[in-house]
Amino acid sequence: QVQLVESGGGLVQPGGSLRLSCAASGSIFRIYSMGWYRQAPGKQRELVASITSGGSTNYADSVKGRFTISNHNAKNTVNLQMNNLKPEDTAVYYCNAEATVVGDTIRVKNYWGKGTLVTVSS
Repeated sequence: QVQLVESGGGLVQPGGSLRLSCAASGSIFRIYSMGWYRQAPGKQRELVASITSGGSTNYADSVKGRFTISNHNAKNTVNLQMNNLKPEDTAVYYCNAEATVVGDTIRVKNYWGKGTLVTVSS
C-alpha cells in the first residue's frame, strides 16, 4: 500500500508562513495526483490544494494567492508553502494521494496521511 507522512505544522502568528511537506512511500506503481486537505474543529474536511503528476494545480478560493503547492515526482513528495496565514487557516492538514500500487495497477485509490496541526494565533 501507500504510506503518507506529513511534516512542517506548528504555531505561527497571523501574517506568518509555514511550509508543509509530505512524502509517499510503499509499493507505489504510479501517483496520479497529490494534495492537501484540512479540517477545522466542527467543520468538514475541505480541499486546500492539489497537483497532478503533470503539474496542473487546483486551489481553494480561500487560499489563492497565499498558498503554493509543488511536487517532485521522482521523490513522491508534495509541499505546501503557506504565506500570509490567517487565524481561519487553523486546522489539521492532511496529505492525500491518488495512486495505484504494485500488484493492482488498475484501481486508483485514495490514500491519507495522519495529519499535521497548523495553528495561526497571536
